[in-house]
Amino acid sequence: MSRVGNIIALFAALLAAVYQFWFKEVLLIAGYNRVVESVGNKNCRKVPDLRACEKLVVHQPSGHVYLACSETHLRLKWLPSTMYFNTEGASKDYIAIYEPETSKITKLKFTGHKNSQGFSSHGMDVVPSASNPSESFVYIVNHRPPIGVDPVTTGADSVLEIFKHTSGSDELTHIKTFESPLIITPNDVVGSDDGQSLYFTNDNGRKIGFARPLDSFRKATSVVYCHVKEGCKYAIKDMNGNNGIVRASNGTLYVAGCVYGGLTVLEEQSDNTLVITDHIKTDRGMDNLSIDSEGHVWAAAFPKIIKLMTETFVDPNVLVPSSALRFSINTGPGAFYGEKYKVEKLFEDDGQFASGSTTVAYDAQRKTIFLHGEFIP
Repeated sequence: MSRVGNIIALFAALLAAVYQFWFKEVLLIAGYNRVVESVGNKNCRKVPDLRACEKLVVHQPSGHVYLACSETHLRLKWLPSTMYFNTEGASKDYIAIYEPETSKITKLKFTGHKNSQGFSSHGMDVVPSASNPSESFVYIVNHRPPIGVDPVTTGADSVLEIFKHTSGSDELTHIKTFESPLIITPNDVVGSDDGQSLYFTNDNGRKIGFARPLDSFRKATSVVYCHVKEGCKYAIKDMNGNNGIVRASNGTLYVAGCVYGGLTVLEEQSDNTLVITDHIKTDRGMDNLSIDSEGHVWAAAFPKIIKLMTETFVDPNVLVPSSALRFSINTGPGAFYGEKYKVEKLFEDDGQFASGSTTVAYDAQRKTIFLHGEFIP
């Protein structure tokens, strides 16, 4: 009897340990019993003519906002990251520029681009040219539908692309399309200021398959480096839940964790591989990242990620909360006790105004925050 009692006690202790060190954290990240607050959401306005924009980037010199957009009904058909493979929703997306001071919206035209598969948007980066202040390089993830095969069995024919944009123009001039077996499920991208190279995240370890959803919960995601002349190679593998990526002015890269949360800090090596130097914990999963002119990293974050994935991704009319986190070096009293980074929640909304935001950027010069989301109608 004592032996049975010991086994029961041991089993109970194991369950308690699992709850304390794993399941409790999972519930926290999932937003179970989380109270959603109203933070920084009072003086806001909507831009109704821009819909389903998965990523936005502030062009700091002008204050204009570049957005990678679609339509919600198209996202529900074609979005490889959520395994929506109905090609009727593919190839109709666009890049837009929004001018906050006038509310003008310009949809950019692709030129010099021999692509019969169109454009299906996801991640994007916009980098002012180091050699010409009137030009910027636009890096985009393009989830092309495959030609002649069923994407349900093969996945998307995703590529990374580089374009050049001249200020005031309504055209994107094609520079390079990267095609590589390492482009598995590209999510977000960060580019160089010479239009020659980029890093992108794979948010899964395989394009399709019954086991693919499990990739989000194990070390199956990666970051890939591509160069116009050298092609693509893994910069780092075996990461957890990769999503957004951004680069600071000192070359440090940051990657957002979507499933378990957290911001991973990486340093670029001489061979363009990446090494993890730090990890900043968060209490929620995150999507796209941005960095403001003061060096702060911003993240679109999910207070209720389970509701987002199981309800809003099925019906975008189901409202779900949004939040924005800001990461900075801790210069306060906590730094003395080893708190190297400060994580602040500077925006949160219950979904009535901002539902399911997947991207955030802050214009520090003009004191304006911008948010959007891939399923926002």
